[in-house]
Amino acid sequence: MRYLLTSLLFFLASCASYQQRNNFEKQEVLDVEITNPYFSDTSKDYVYKAKIDFYDKSFGGLFIVKKIAEAHHRVVFTTEMGAKIFDFSFHNDEFKVNYVLDEMNKKILLNILEKDFRVLVHENEKVISKAVKKGSELFETEIVNKKYYYLLNGGSLNKITRVNNGKEKVQFLFSKIGDASAKNIQILHKNIKLTINLKSIN
Repeated sequence: MRYLLTSLLFFLASCASYQQRNNFEKQEVLDVEITNPYFSDTSKDYVYKAKIDFYDKSFGGLFIVKKIAEAHHRVVFTTEMGAKIFDFSFHNDEFKVNYVLDEMNKKILLNILEKDFRVLVHENEKVISKAVKKGSELFETEIVNKKYYYLLNGGSLNKITRVNNGKEKVQFLFSKIGDASAKNIQILHKNIKLTINLKSIN
């Protein structure tokens, strides 16, 4: 009997939505978009000191994001001496590898980086649902058929989470926020050994 009760409770918990599991209360939304403002200024080069750890490999250098036009960004990672590690372009739904170091030219890694950086520079997305909890707002969206949740505290975007079957797969954490930019950004993967740490130097 105890086993059946435990199994039932586990089943009910697993059926709960991501918002419910995190004690958010759903609200009705009508034709709303969520905005990520952190790489939205075409007049600015966003420059970060970066460290990318992928399993037993570690890469350090400068991470530069440039918004070229609407829905068009370029993402470049170089050594501190200026040698390119990778150079990607995102234009609407298109992704282009302009250059990638042989050591990073692995299909699985490129696919992951494409998904991560597309979310990082993606500015506007239609909201599917909204939930609230004590001054925090949680917006459900979809980017390239993947479910993401945007967490806002006090109107500032603090976190983006990719969720699959109610479980967190990737977290994008934004801190030291001011003037429509995040000075610190972390991208943390839950199911693979990949972390990306960015600290603004401008």
